[in-house]
Amino acid sequence: MGILCLVLVILQLSWSLSSSVAPPSSHLCLPHQRDALLHFKTTISVDCYFQGTYLKIDVESWNKSIDCCSWEGVECDNVTGHVIGLDLSHSCLVGSLFANNSLFQLHNLQWLDLSSNYLGGSLLDNTSCLFRFHGLQRLNLADNGFNGTILSKLFSQLVSLTHLNLSNNGFYGLIPHQISLLSSLVSLDLSFYSYESRFDGQGFDMLARNLTKLRNLALDDVDMSDVALTSFLNLSSSLEHLSLSECKLHGEFPTQVFQLPNLKVLDLRENENLTGYLPNTNWSSGLELLYLSNCGFRGSIPASFGNLTQIISVDLSKNSLEGQIPDVFGNLRKLTSLSISSCNLSGPLPITIFNLTKITFLDLSNNHLEGPFPNHVSELQFLEELRLYDNSISGGVPSWLFDLVSLTSLDLPSNNLSGFIISENKLTGNVPSSICNWSSLVLLDLSENSLSGTIPDCLGNLSYLETLDLEMNNFIGKIPNSFVNNSELRHLLLNDNQLEGLVPSSLANTTSLELLNLGNNKLTDRFSGWLASLSSLEVLILRFNRFYGSLPHSFTGTLPTKLLRNLRAVKPRERLNITFENHVNVTTKRLEMELRKTYDIFISMDLSNNQFSGEIPEDVGQLISLQMLNFSHNNFTGPIPTSFGNLVALESLDLSSNKFNGGIPSQMTNLTFLEVLNLSNNNLVGPIPHGNQFDTFDNDSYSGNLGLCGLPLSKQCVNHRGLDPPSPLVVEHEGSKIPFFWQVVMMGYGSGVVIGLSLGYIVFTTGRPWWFVRKVERDWQYNFTKWVQRNKVRRN
Repeated sequence: MGILCLVLVILQLSWSLSSSVAPPSSHLCLPHQRDALLHFKTTISVDCYFQGTYLKIDVESWNKSIDCCSWEGVECDNVTGHVIGLDLSHSCLVGSLFANNSLFQLHNLQWLDLSSNYLGGSLLDNTSCLFRFHGLQRLNLADNGFNGTILSKLFSQLVSLTHLNLSNNGFYGLIPHQISLLSSLVSLDLSFYSYESRFDGQGFDMLARNLTKLRNLALDDVDMSDVALTSFLNLSSSLEHLSLSECKLHGEFPTQVFQLPNLKVLDLRENENLTGYLPNTNWSSGLELLYLSNCGFRGSIPASFGNLTQIISVDLSKNSLEGQIPDVFGNLRKLTSLSISSCNLSGPLPITIFNLTKITFLDLSNNHLEGPFPNHVSELQFLEELRLYDNSISGGVPSWLFDLVSLTSLDLPSNNLSGFIISENKLTGNVPSSICNWSSLVLLDLSENSLSGTIPDCLGNLSYLETLDLEMNNFIGKIPNSFVNNSELRHLLLNDNQLEGLVPSSLANTTSLELLNLGNNKLTDRFSGWLASLSSLEVLILRFNRFYGSLPHSFTGTLPTKLLRNLRAVKPRERLNITFENHVNVTTKRLEMELRKTYDIFISMDLSNNQFSGEIPEDVGQLISLQMLNFSHNNFTGPIPTSFGNLVALESLDLSSNKFNGGIPSQMTNLTFLEVLNLSNNNLVGPIPHGNQFDTFDNDSYSGNLGLCGLPLSKQCVNHRGLDPPSPLVVEHEGSKIPFFWQVVMMGYGSGVVIGLSLGYIVFTTGRPWWFVRKVERDWQYNFTKWVQRNKVRRN
């Protein structure tokens, strides 16, 4: 009897399972839904050109011989066989979804993810097919090219939605009030990265009151200028993520939002007219990310900030805070990134910041912080970037900085630091070899100090180093010959020291080098063979050294042909972008300019103030991309090459204080970009050419050449055959590859230079835009403005 009962129980269980479990997978897929998916596949194309090699779902693998419920990205109901889920995100899909698309025949879809593709069109404006998905719970169309307005019907029909993401598309216009009907929403992301979509006050207030289950709300770049900030008081207490960056919010932000009990992420960045205060008490204890940069928050950082034990990343930069940074970081053991720059804060450095075990990024720059570094630190082993510039930090640079093996960027300029080694401080002594412990260092800037001794050999071995700036110190000895494994170095500035000897041959390995400044030293050398391998070189400054020898006509040996080819290959629009935090001196336009921060540098060659001799070969005329050429204060002889007329991009030419003889080539009147010409103190003879830019130069350009005559000099030319006629508007000289139309275009650009200089004058005299003016050194700005004034009057 017992065995019989057991058998009956087993049979009952088998019957129950067979009624609820789907048939084998080969029979699960419904044919009409399989065909709908296969037809959808034919309406779009797959192109991963824009997304690289990353392909999450391969729809091209869909095959009629395989059960569609086993296809990548497809999920079916185990009982009915209906397709209930479709994840085609990151699938390189290209095309549009039209009203008759077979995708809309999958009426039982519960979630649809088409994010991160290249689908476009007015999907929500031209078709109501999407609204048939009455049971749809999750809809993700983010990162595509959909556009048009968002119809209110979307929100009135898809009332079952719990997750809606339409971010990073081209939707525009007013977001309908009916969005408040989606009372089941848990996550809503309408971040469009433009100001073309907007909320009005009533619409957002209805959303805040009705979406009581909302945990994630992201509205970045949605225009919310009409929204009353009191509406945020009605947000759900379940809210975990609130992102409102660049939303044009204005007024005082309610402190109560910081105190929402479940809040983990608060992002209010780039709302310049948003004010408010940080709460003194009752912060949301689970807060992980806090981003308030470039707003107008006032007051002090409260001591209660130290209670945020779950905090991971904080950015309070560019606010109107005041007072001291409270020394309450001892319990913030999860903090990895902290930025409180440009906040007008004062007082001592908070010591507990230097005990954060997981911190990788620390920026307290541009404040009024003072006092010394702590004497001993052992916790910053993961720190990669340390920014403390523009403060009043005093004392010495502690030795523990050199034990931070993960450090890639250290910015300490403009403080009151003294003693031994880091730019624009009062540092003295030698650079310790322990600095090379920073094996991942990308930028090293020790410029404008009083450092002495030799440059450590190991600096050339830092294989990730992109910028090495040791200019304006008192270094002696030779340049290290250790640049063996450094193919990343782009900017090398060793100028204004007391370096001597040869230029090291290992620099041939720095194949990415764009700027080389060795000026104002005591180097004694010829042009070396390593120049030939510097295929990216755009700025070469060797002035005020003891370089010697001639530049032979073959340009082999002392100045290799390959260097000319490299410089010649640089297109006129390609200018060097200096991304480090210091400056480059360029002598041009009769001014010594200090170009700071991110600024376009002339494609230039400066060999001035050396002992070069001999004639300049005609091949120099092949450097048609040069914008500045300075060979002044050398011992060059012979005539000025007629090929200089090919240097059509040249803006400044200085050949002064040499021993050039013969006449000024008439072909040089083709240089319609030329703004500054200095041929003074040579042995030039004959009439001065006229036409184009040559009609704008004054006496100073030609002084010290007793054999020159004609305007603008007072000495008249005596020539029974008459003066040479003005140069023609267009000269097609022998060997030139510059076509007729290009020279005409260049003349047009020459006129544009005058207008551009006038606009530049307005920029510098009005101080707007301020971000540009700040990039230029004050002394240079003053001199440049005076030069523009003189030039403008002369041209008028």
